[in-house]
Amino acid sequence: MLLLIPFTLWTFLLCLLKAAYSDYSVDQCNWKGSGLSQEPGSVEQIFLHCAEGDVEWLYPVGALRLSLSPRLPPGPVAPASRGSSGGRITACIKPAENFRGAQIYLERNGELQLLVRDQHQQLEEEDQDAVEAKVHCFSRLAGEKVALFIQSTLHRDISRRIAAFKYELRGDWSSGLLLPQQIERACRPCNDTEVLMAVCTSDFVVRGHIRNVVHDAERQESVVSVSTTKIYRQKFTLFHPIGKYGKSFGEVRTFLKCGVKQGVGSFIFTGHVHFGEAWLGCAPRNKDFKRIYEVAKEAHENPCEIESD
Repeated sequence: MLLLIPFTLWTFLLCLLKAAYSDYSVDQCNWKGSGLSQEPGSVEQIFLHCAEGDVEWLYPVGALRLSLSPRLPPGPVAPASRGSSGGRITACIKPAENFRGAQIYLERNGELQLLVRDQHQQLEEEDQDAVEAKVHCFSRLAGEKVALFIQSTLHRDISRRIAAFKYELRGDWSSGLLLPQQIERACRPCNDTEVLMAVCTSDFVVRGHIRNVVHDAERQESVVSVSTTKIYRQKFTLFHPIGKYGKSFGEVRTFLKCGVKQGVGSFIFTGHVHFGEAWLGCAPRNKDFKRIYEVAKEAHENPCEIESD
């Protein structure tokens, strides 16, 4: 017996099949799809609702319009907190080293601004052996309509074309090191209130010593090697134990312009994780932190409790 299915149902099923084929995402943070299922010139709408994740577009054809609407935690913001600017959100994207076959634009108020070029074209134009995957950042006000428009580029052969990148979005209370225009603010010393807030809200808080400082002029970064004597908190495993003496070691980055030098003594290192790397926030000397914390504790003004010794 031949089973007849109404045309509208066929259309619905085909749409489901197309969505299943082009979108392998199983959560609201990451998306993976293939341009082989897209019509040339079509634009596929994607909505992600996490503060960080991955996007991978195989064999790009047509375009993607990516709306990022993270559900950011409210996060405490002190009146004098560094980076506070009335609900502004910082967004950064880091293309994969083999980013090929598309270009990424920032869509804001109906206008497109180029953020990431097709690295294949960039290689041809600049005659380089490799193009470094750089981080591109922008900011928006909470509630402002901003999206990423990923446009495929024309190639005779789309094989081995993969447009992949990572993204991060954070409220300003935790994004003090993400935008180039924040360098001056990131380099200046923290005041007492900022120190307390950094200890309470940072991705990592450790006590330790500076073993070495290496300056990378090409990336405009300074890499600080840290030997820890106590780990108060780390969101990810940034500091790894080595040897049998209970110490952990790791690296913290900051801007080259800050002029970080190897200092003697014990410090409290705080900061945030940016694409898997630890970036330095406030770093007071341990004796100064203890004084700041004890004064705030006696006045019942410390924003959180932290073990002191």
